[in-house]
Amino acid sequence: MRKKIILACTDCGSRNYSSESNKALNVERLEIKKFCKTCNAHTAHKETK
Repeated sequence: MRKKIILACTDCGSRNYSSESNKALNVERLEIKKFCKTCNAHTAHKETK
């Protein structure tokens, strides 16, 4: 079973990306370095509720 997740920038808090995650295997929140348009830099993005 897959669930839709939203990734938010850790610096500015803007929600830039959405993805899907495997609900059964994912225990902790996903964190990926991605480009933030608001910060204009590569920053860490965390999964939000």
